[in-house]
Amino acid sequence: MVRVPLTISERERGERLGEALRRARGERSIVDVATEAGISPETLRKIERGRIPTPAFFTVVAVADILGMSVDALLTEVMVQVTDAADDDAAPLATLAR
Repeated sequence: MVRVPLTISERERGERLGEALRRARGERSIVDVATEAGISPETLRKIERGRIPTPAFFTVVAVADILGMSVDALLTEVMVQVTDAADDDAAPLATLAR
């Protein structure tokens, strides 16, 4: 099976998601958060760096939960980054909120 390449907006959205999770993690270690979320530290590291721009929904939910963040709050933070950057990618991102 061949994967369709991600668009620039999908990659940027993944980077924004990673930045939001990294900020929420604060001083907690990647190892501690990943272990509590049931994922590998390498997976969390890749998500935070935007190298996994489309992580599985349940992975995002697990990490957000461990960080004490609702998915709605995470989505809002990612969308605020879009608005602050005056980025035109808000429309595809808004579909996540439906």
